[in-house]
Amino acid sequence: MQQRPLGQTGRGVSVIGLGTWQLGADWGEVSEADATAILAASVEAGVTLFDTADVYGDGRSEALIGRFLAERPGHGITVATKMGRRLPQEPANYSPLNFRDWTKRSRANLGVETLDLVQLHCPPTAVIEDDATYAALDELVAEGVIAAYGVSVETCAQALAAISRPHVTNVQIIVNPFRLKPLDEVLPAAEAAGVSIFARVPLASGLLSGKYTAETTFAPDDHRTYNRHGEAFDRGETFSGVDFEVGLEAVSRLAASVPAGVSLPAATLAWITSLPGITAVIPGARSVTQASSNAEAAGLIDLEGFDAEVRETYDELLRPSIHPHW
Repeated sequence: MQQRPLGQTGRGVSVIGLGTWQLGADWGEVSEADATAILAASVEAGVTLFDTADVYGDGRSEALIGRFLAERPGHGITVATKMGRRLPQEPANYSPLNFRDWTKRSRANLGVETLDLVQLHCPPTAVIEDDATYAALDELVAEGVIAAYGVSVETCAQALAAISRPHVTNVQIIVNPFRLKPLDEVLPAAEAAGVSIFARVPLASGLLSGKYTAETTFAPDDHRTYNRHGEAFDRGETFSGVDFEVGLEAVSRLAASVPAGVSLPAATLAWITSLPGITAVIPGARSVTQASSNAEAAGLIDLEGFDAEVRETYDELLRPSIHPHW
């Protein structure tokens, strides 16, 4: 598995990591045994980046990762967690005191003294633009509470604001065939600044798996049911903001353009990792098979035809409804 630099930290992370929102059971139940097997399969396949958050399963995802890594001294895994969603998304809640409380909880969940990487979890724009935000984070770095920090964002404008800050290690943003706007400015700016980009929601909440039809339904506690129109949080987090029916049409076009013997999700992950400025892509997995298949995508090449179809499909079906919003 290829390793790429994590900002200016001196660490390297695998080009395909593992997103662990699913392990918090926010996409339907995942047993601890299954979660552990998914983590193990990912490590065996060369994954060295786990992305989690303090609200995934109210800390369950972090705790599972912590127990898993505690049994593997010298594991070489970078754990990127996130904070800021334990309280309402109001700028006043992003205070030095809350930063300390949140990081203390994550350190306990993960069983570590110093968190590898903490990302603000899609905070309001005012927080991203506030000098005080970064002063508080710098203080935590100086005290050894966290080793590095970044920002997970909803919009390209937020990404550019974060990239402009000198000590930001990474920006996490949705990049996939349904979200091409970051290619315009965000990826070049990050590359020029030495800021890592983590591509999240790479398979558009599973829509780019190619397995869904107009008849597909999801469990009531699955965000693909309860947040399809942004009822619980930003609608761009569910199916990347794409209308489900339009997404199915786009998927049909993309699936027809993948190289022989390659699955659509594998082609999608490989395509994202090929984009200049991308450090890592962080797909989730709910099974060992998914975790292994995701990791194997790192070895794919010759996606020129797929790239052309991605851009054409986006321009014809998605650009008007997606590009202006995020």
